[in-house]
Amino acid sequence: MMQYDGQAIAWGKRLVHIFCDLFLIAVLFVFPLYYKEFYFDILPAKYQFYYLGVLALALGVLAVGIALMIFDLSRSGGIYTKEFFSCFKLSRLKETLTLPEKCLIVFLIVALISTVASDYVYESFWGNEGRFTGLFLLLIYGISFWLVFRLSSLKEAVLEFFLVSSLFVCIFGITDYFDLNLLHFKDYIAKEQYTIFTSTFGNINTYTAFVSLSLGLSSLLFALEKPGVKCLWHYVCMFVSMAALVTGQSDNAYLALAAMFGLLPLYLFKEWKGVKRYGVIVATFFSVVLIVDWLSLNMQDRVLELDGIFRVLVQFPGLTYIVIAFWLLAVVLYVGERFVRNSALEQKGKLQKAWGIFLLVLILAVVFILLDANVFGNGERYGALKNYVIFSDDWGTHRGYIWRVGLKNYLSQSPLHILFGFGPDTFGILTKPDVIESTRRYGEIFDSAHNEYLQYLVTIGPVGLAAYLGFLGTSVRTMLRKGRKNPYAAGCAFAALCYGAQAFVNINLPIATPVMWTLVMAGLAVCRKMD
Repeated sequence: MMQYDGQAIAWGKRLVHIFCDLFLIAVLFVFPLYYKEFYFDILPAKYQFYYLGVLALALGVLAVGIALMIFDLSRSGGIYTKEFFSCFKLSRLKETLTLPEKCLIVFLIVALISTVASDYVYESFWGNEGRFTGLFLLLIYGISFWLVFRLSSLKEAVLEFFLVSSLFVCIFGITDYFDLNLLHFKDYIAKEQYTIFTSTFGNINTYTAFVSLSLGLSSLLFALEKPGVKCLWHYVCMFVSMAALVTGQSDNAYLALAAMFGLLPLYLFKEWKGVKRYGVIVATFFSVVLIVDWLSLNMQDRVLELDGIFRVLVQFPGLTYIVIAFWLLAVVLYVGERFVRNSALEQKGKLQKAWGIFLLVLILAVVFILLDANVFGNGERYGALKNYVIFSDDWGTHRGYIWRVGLKNYLSQSPLHILFGFGPDTFGILTKPDVIESTRRYGEIFDSAHNEYLQYLVTIGPVGLAAYLGFLGTSVRTMLRKGRKNPYAAGCAFAALCYGAQAFVNINLPIATPVMWTLVMAGLAVCRKMD
């Protein structure tokens, strides 16, 4: 009898694993390419695809669970059912819950309190006055997290599916830069919006958020992969992701790139292999910039005009020599491996420490430049970069104005709303007093902070923001610690880091953000398999 019961449970687990795999493939492979009416309903279409996918997974798992309980009650008197529910006792939860799970629970509880305490409960729950990131979607993130993290037997091939999908997304974006319009998305959009929509993601900023995930994952996998076909495949994915970021023309990309180039050495420089690969990654990026520059000059009638910070890069007169220098450096790093293998320099992590010091100096330099430009009024000395270092209402396509207005209205609320926020995704309602001014000055109505962290601060309060940051921080730390044994875990961590960097100036949308959540839960599921 017990053997028969065990077989039933094994079949139930296998079925749940299949459901989880199908869900992951749907979100990581199908979702990025999914659309209905081109750009006209891209947000609601992807939002609906995602939450219906999560609900389908939840219902499938629930059905299997109920079937097993009925079988257990009829065959074994409910022994396994009692054991299952005993896992939810507070004493056991304290022992079994991981730090990311605890942070996520706090985040969702605060979001619930914020919704109940809001003056706009309906809007806070559905997020219909914003970008659909209300309590409902946050709960959907939580449900999908626990189902995938706790119940899936994640196969690394699922993450390769994501890279395949992202490759298509990037190719469509790059061909849009060359004005090919392969999918005919741009046939019916206004002329003034032609350059700010691309691929299957709509706005170039949302596209950047997605590509940053692909860049983080593929770069780390390339850096740690042994020479061979998989290494070449990950290099191709990284190369195309870089090209997509450059041709995507969103300045959000430079934050994702800064995170990748700044933080990768802290993880890779423990071994000389990581140093070599990092040299190749840097040389590859500048090669991509040079190639885009060459194509833009020789195909001026076939490409969109390059804009933003990448325009500054391609116009740099010594770009060709920089590319040659970095490739020569990469060659030197490969040749020099024989002299440092197993040396004290490698074993004691001196390279990591040296990079950490360099990074600290670089951060201090950036802080000085910002103070010099904004406090001491010397912004003009920074030439073409002055628009990036001088903060004003017009900074970052009016982000300076949005942030100032958002904070002003948030701080004018009652202590309850300051503590728990105005309600999830109610930024547009919170800033209604300034609609007349924003319309007069910019001809726009802002329903988002264009800064994911500020958005969470004003909508669910400082405790909610701290819990969200704690969730991301502890998840990344867990994945990086386990990543030495399985690079896919570390790859998901760097995907989240690249996304998190660009989120400082971007919107949290259920177009790209569900992919970030799914990569985090997938990376943690990889870690759980190794425990």
